[in-house]
Amino acid sequence: MGGCTGSPRRLSDSEGEETDPAPRPPLQDSQGAHWKNAVGFWLLGLCNNFSYVVMLSAAHDILSHQRTPGNQSHVDPDSTPTSHNSSSRFDCNPVSTAAVLLADILPTLVIKLLAPLGLHLLPYSPRVLTSGICAAGSFLLVAFSHSVTISLCGVVLASISSGLGEVTFLSLTAFYPRAVISCWSSGTGGAGLLGALSYLGLTQAGLSPQHTLLSMLGIPALLLASYFLLLTSPGPQDPRGEEDSDPAARQPLINNETSESKPGFGSPLSLQERWTVFKGLLHYIVPLVLVYFAEYFINQGLFELLFFRNTFLTHAQQYRWYQMLYQAGVFASRSSLRCCRIRHTWILALLQCLNLAFLLVDVWLSFLPSIYLVFLIIVYEGLLGGAAYVNTFHNIAMETSDEHREFAMATACISDTLGISLSGLLALPLHDFLCQLS
Repeated sequence: MGGCTGSPRRLSDSEGEETDPAPRPPLQDSQGAHWKNAVGFWLLGLCNNFSYVVMLSAAHDILSHQRTPGNQSHVDPDSTPTSHNSSSRFDCNPVSTAAVLLADILPTLVIKLLAPLGLHLLPYSPRVLTSGICAAGSFLLVAFSHSVTISLCGVVLASISSGLGEVTFLSLTAFYPRAVISCWSSGTGGAGLLGALSYLGLTQAGLSPQHTLLSMLGIPALLLASYFLLLTSPGPQDPRGEEDSDPAARQPLINNETSESKPGFGSPLSLQERWTVFKGLLHYIVPLVLVYFAEYFINQGLFELLFFRNTFLTHAQQYRWYQMLYQAGVFASRSSLRCCRIRHTWILALLQCLNLAFLLVDVWLSFLPSIYLVFLIIVYEGLLGGAAYVNTFHNIAMETSDEHREFAMATACISDTLGISLSGLLALPLHDFLCQLS
């Protein structure tokens, strides 16, 4: 959880007990509340994105999913030929993994489009509970499915869980010190790394995809426990985002549902105010859309086509390694806010688009001699994407006023989803085009 914690507010020499008429909470209580919220938001980021990441890591397995009569277990894609076009230099599935990406992102897009229209004003606890239930349902449905169609329905549940959770928790950060944004971002990066690594590791160890998914059912329970039992209820913030109320008086959210259901700063924003805030966010929204368009075009459009036959890894294993290394890069950069802050995020968008162009040319010409070079490029891709995400939301939090921050965070989170959705729509025809030519 490196880089996600800030220090509790300290008194200067001029703010001693003799000149300060207001009683100060004990430092130990202040630090306790600080760490509970820091760990709580890190775990929420981890659990919220976990099912989403696992579904993308399992995309190749879902699309090559087969069942034999009388056998209810998944066929191991590492030991059974699953390719439907083995003569192709790309070893293509009949459907691009972008189909899984679209099932994993379009419901999230709908949810995030609704957020600025009032979804962020609904009570927080029912939204969190719905998110946890959908995450658990996604693991169960994909694990026990008998067809690709049913598996994709499970992926849709994972998308609903992730999208609803992201809108909810990013909005919730408006009522806590700004340091929790870094904790949340680091947690989402951790979800990418741990989700992809756990799926890769368990399947490499011989566990079937079905049993691997069932082993992850504890993650939704951890999400609910982190929110209801770990976070303290929101308190008033000073202009710098640090706590100004007595942390010792703050209770876990499960015991303070009435006060946390609508923790807004005042009356809802008017349409004119929302439009003004939205226009002010465009210089952050557009670069983040481009970053995520480029990186997910790579991930779900090109990963399965970057196939090396002269290696000990099977096609399915290569795809899982790509996903894991990408998520490792994302985790590192999303946890780096305390070390490196980037204001001009358009630079990251430009570099990511160049990354896409380079790998697209390699898919067409196959000039990279080794899979290890692709591994390095993919880690770099993840570093760019993670840095764009955490710096965008940090910059927004620092530049928006208290009364606009909840709406701004809920609105800006549509950026990554819009870019991912566009990439999935374009990756599908690209897959069909290249596989027909090869």
